[in-house]
Amino acid sequence: MLRIEEPVSRPLPEAGESGDAEAALDDVLTELAGRRDEFRELRHVPKDFVGRLKRTGIYRAATPARFGGEPLPPAEFLRRIERISEVDGSTGWVASFGSALIYLAALPLETQERIYAAGPDIAFAGALFPPQRAAETARGYRVAGRWKFASGCMGADLLGVGLPGDEESGGKPRTAVLRPDQVEIVPEWDVVGMRGTGSFDLVVDGVEVPREWTFVRGGEPTVDEPLYRYPTIAYAAQVLAVVGAGVARTALDHAREIGGGYTGVTGAPKLADRSYYRTEVARAEATLRSARAWFYEVSEQVWTRVLAGDPATDEQNAELRLASAHLAKTSSDVVGTLVEISGTAPIATTHPLQRLSGDALVPKQHAFLGPAIYDAAGAVLMGLPPTSPGFR
Repeated sequence: MLRIEEPVSRPLPEAGESGDAEAALDDVLTELAGRRDEFRELRHVPKDFVGRLKRTGIYRAATPARFGGEPLPPAEFLRRIERISEVDGSTGWVASFGSALIYLAALPLETQERIYAAGPDIAFAGALFPPQRAAETARGYRVAGRWKFASGCMGADLLGVGLPGDEESGGKPRTAVLRPDQVEIVPEWDVVGMRGTGSFDLVVDGVEVPREWTFVRGGEPTVDEPLYRYPTIAYAAQVLAVVGAGVARTALDHAREIGGGYTGVTGAPKLADRSYYRTEVARAEATLRSARAWFYEVSEQVWTRVLAGDPATDEQNAELRLASAHLAKTSSDVVGTLVEISGTAPIATTHPLQRLSGDALVPKQHAFLGPAIYDAAGAVLMGLPPTSPGFR
């Protein structure tokens, strides 16, 4: 029987080894530009590149300072994920889960001490759905089942699987934390967007997970630091939405660059000489920048409140969720518009907009960012209870 008894043990690179975080990130993005096609073929971001991302501080940006982490204000972390996503959406998506350590802050402090014993740079990947019931044991839970969408699992140091909520958790779902050697990864991931995220299935066969290695998703943190008072589920939605913004930014830059040179086979004027092309590119630019500006504005407002020692209000949480869903949809719509106005060129499988349109589609399809969020946010803004479970 496999049990989590010892801390995760492995060499972890220090963020400062490659100079400051920005310089390290520049180096990593240069490498990423040359390897993104490799990741797409592999269908995952390999562990060696996750190690490169660790050198940028991405995987200590949500580690508690008391355990050697360097927690970043949410907006600062989001901007780094956006930059990565401009180069490759899949890698941005995987890197975004550097924020997922805010979930682990709900574990007992003794458990967290074990997790960070070898260093603060921890890659955590979770497959939470569908929640699988686990039999209670004297020590915890007997976990068995199959879960989907474990983005980044191939490079993860720890894995989580979802359990249903119970009376003790107030109905909120639990997550059981396991080592990779306790889990079978099934590479079932054949998609048109975010192909390189390695969002594979996880299978667990009767592993007993001690109760202290489970946490309530969105539960009260045991760490008293500002980042863990920022709305947890809203932050999880933000880090995914901003990936779409990075993808859309690259699509717009491509449209502006190609507009001056592309001429169709019919002999029609080049794209930049067509009024509808100029108009739609300008409209898309304004639309994306507006959605993005509100997204960061709300994040910074809530962070200021948290730093002052006050919890985010229900309305602020709703605005975070709404701004995230709006940014995800806007980003996908922008890329779709650019495909529509670019003639026949984007129908080629090798055209950049093909990859970008698929990648931009994924964030807005996520449960945290889908159409139901508008209804739930609207209800809260009108003083009603949210209509979507797990909204906060």
